Amino acid sequence: MDNSIEIRTAKKEDVHLILSFIKELAEYEHLAQEVVATEEMLTESLFGKDSITEVLLAYYNNKPVGFALFFHNFSTFLGRKGIYLEDIYVKPQYRGKGIGKALLVKLAKIAKERNCGRLESAVLNWNKAAIEFFESLGAIPMDEWRTYRMAGKSLTKLADKSKS
Repeated sequence: MDNSIEIRTAKKEDVHLILSFIKELAEYEHLAQEVVATEEMLTESLFGKDSITEVLLAYYNNKPVGFALFFHNFSTFLGRKGIYLEDIYVKPQYRGKGIGKALLVKLAKIAKERNCGRLESAVLNWNKAAIEFFESLGAIPMDEWRTYRMAGKSLTKLADKSKS
């Protein structure tokens, strides 16, 4: 690994930086309007007593340039937990320097240390660079699966069904 790359675990004091990366990622994915997270929300969600989410920060020549946000999931078939990579982001001007790979290598090491059965992530189908990046590292697309999401009104509507 390039000696100018450092990967470290985020701390509560890093919330401002994490939120700035989230906003940059959302902008890149054409989803900036979706970001409602605040520093207060992230502090509680990432560092509160019930947090299950972790963040790695990437530095290049001592400058913060990227992050990876992940949590444990579970495979009933494997009977073991796994790691789900919710987001990975490297500032555009620092791409191609091995920073994204360094983040994933660190995640793979964490997965092995914690006896996880797998490391998974979702990639937007239009993001050819991300698809090529993951496949270059040995990731296999799960084309037979489709992700479904309930949020906002659909989540509230379903939750309210229990009242009837």
